[in-house]
Amino acid sequence: MSLKNRLLAGLLAAVSAYAAAPFATDGVGVNIHFTDPRPGEMEMLAAGGFRWVRMDFHWASIEKEKGVYDFSAYEQLLAALKPHGIRALFILDYTNKFYDDDLPPHTEEGRQAFARFAAAAVKHFQDKGILWEMWNEPNIKQFWKPAPNAEDYSKLALVVGKAIRAAAPRERYIGPATSRIDMPFLEACFKAGLLKYWDAVSVHPYRRFDPESTAEEYAKLRAMIARYAPKGKTIPIYSGEWGYSDVAADLSVDLQGQYLARQWLHNIACGVPLSIWYDWHDDGADAKEREHHFGTVFFPYFAGRTLVHDPKPAYNAARRLTSELVGYRFARRLKVGAADDYVLEFACGKQKKLACWTRAASPHTVALAGGRSLTLTDEPRYELIK
Repeated sequence: MSLKNRLLAGLLAAVSAYAAAPFATDGVGVNIHFTDPRPGEMEMLAAGGFRWVRMDFHWASIEKEKGVYDFSAYEQLLAALKPHGIRALFILDYTNKFYDDDLPPHTEEGRQAFARFAAAAVKHFQDKGILWEMWNEPNIKQFWKPAPNAEDYSKLALVVGKAIRAAAPRERYIGPATSRIDMPFLEACFKAGLLKYWDAVSVHPYRRFDPESTAEEYAKLRAMIARYAPKGKTIPIYSGEWGYSDVAADLSVDLQGQYLARQWLHNIACGVPLSIWYDWHDDGADAKEREHHFGTVFFPYFAGRTLVHDPKPAYNAARRLTSELVGYRFARRLKVGAADDYVLEFACGKQKKLACWTRAASPHTVALAGGRSLTLTDEPRYELIK
């Protein structure tokens, strides 16, 4: 191939890759804990720019009579999401009193029962753009009792994958939603053959320090996926649940807001197309209870107001990011010198915009090509390139 043709081929490949890239704001969302939103709640959630909600799809609340499935609560939730163009990630979980002594399915009878439930669900709701996730954090005791067991989990996930593919082959099935990026548990799942059925690998990269620290772990996980994935199958990483409590050590409500924007932007730059923030609203008002303070809005609900919850800086950060980058695709990270300095370029047709911040302790100025400069702080800001 001539040099001219090679250059042309490279240009066409770059254009194709850009056109295939998701819009920056298409893959951001929050965890919720309801199927019946209160008046004004969906409107406020949508106004924040959230395009996804992640919600438990409780086996026990659906199969209350053995062999009979009642999906009405989730039909109600989907009806509330539809006018706002918000999509659902449903977590196929947890136990059912009719099977395996109300423990996670670990016998053939229990696995087959769970698989029937999952297959019935995806068939009932097929073609609605739902992501179906296999369990939540099965690698910790809180969610897989009496103790985490990668072999039992993998056996269940395989049976479910086969049932879903038989019932509704177009539906998207993901997992394993590990607490943190648990490489040994993930590799056990991959060795068991689950990448044949999963369309994405979901993880919960919780940590007490800055979001950008996930870069090396993402790279290692991506390499591991490539080793075990079926030939020719591309399997992305999803950040399916991840947030920061604003009362945790070294955190504050303002830093929580900065971390939300930095988490989403960093995930986009790392090729992680879905980022679900935990949580939509605070789960309580106890100032000493860490679990109460992951929300993007405060706990109290105010009926009749336009803003039915008081926004936290995290909500404002989500709204600003999604309004600034709507219609844009990620193009590249610019090299500006220090590894802790982030300048991301996004494009919308011929128009370009930068999202920039630093992990460094102090604000400082960096030089860009063309003699321009930017002042970086730890809070992301957005600048249109003219």
